[in-house]
Amino acid sequence: MKRNIFFVLVVFAALFGCKKDQLLTYGTRDNIYLNYKDKDGNQDTSVLTYSFAYNPTLAQDTIWVPVIISGQRSKTERRFAISVVDTATTAKAGLHYEALKPSYTMPADSGTVKVPVIIKNTDPELANKSVVLTILVSGGQDFNSSLPVALRMRSILYSSRLEQPAWWIYWMGNLGPYSRIKHQLFLISSGTTDLVDMSKPNAYLQIPRTLYYIDNVRTFINDPFAWVARYPEKGYILTKRADGSNDYDFYSSSSPGKKFYLKYYAQAGKYFFVDENGQQVIIN
Repeated sequence: MKRNIFFVLVVFAALFGCKKDQLLTYGTRDNIYLNYKDKDGNQDTSVLTYSFAYNPTLAQDTIWVPVIISGQRSKTERRFAISVVDTATTAKAGLHYEALKPSYTMPADSGTVKVPVIIKNTDPELANKSVVLTILVSGGQDFNSSLPVALRMRSILYSSRLEQPAWWIYWMGNLGPYSRIKHQLFLISSGTTDLVDMSKPNAYLQIPRTLYYIDNVRTFINDPFAWVARYPEKGYILTKRADGSNDYDFYSSSSPGKKFYLKYYAQAGKYFFVDENGQQVIIN
């Protein structure tokens, strides 16, 4: 008798459990959040950083935001929302980023999707400051928003600023004192984004290639007019200033708002780029 009662209880519990699972699956909407992971595979909620400095010709770029569901996939597409958190954002719509859409689509039979967030490099002030764009994913019409905000929010910190790299001190005899303008001109003309760090093992093997990159910069700095004529595919332009001087602005056709000052020095009979400190850009 006891054995029969135990059997009935087990069957009842199993049936009740199935019914409860069905209620949880079909009676509630799935959640949605941002799918950022750190190197250990844990949820990453840190600030995402970006700099246009290493791609100075870009007028804009796309940050692909990974979105994932917490729940079941659906046979039909579903809609969710991504909005800007105004209280945690200093970037301005239109100037620093393209306005977000009212809603985004999770494709049918899919649990993840990447959403494009377009940031812009058209504000010259990005060379002097960083801006923050904070976004928040929410359920929209087809999902819930009951997961913690920390899992659904992400801040993007970006600018076009550069900082002195560790390798610069080893090549200061050629490059001279560091300045951000000089660094930007280096990125435009050298053919690389960095030089060999002489503190690393076997660094001497990279010296010939490094000298080649430096020579590329030197050739450009000494005669930017010839460089522009020689490399039209790079899309850079020299335009004479309208202030009555013999000075020019150097800039990319894809980013005309970001100009480099090329000044004529009569005593030297030569043009020099001028950096943010008012100093001539010279490569030895």
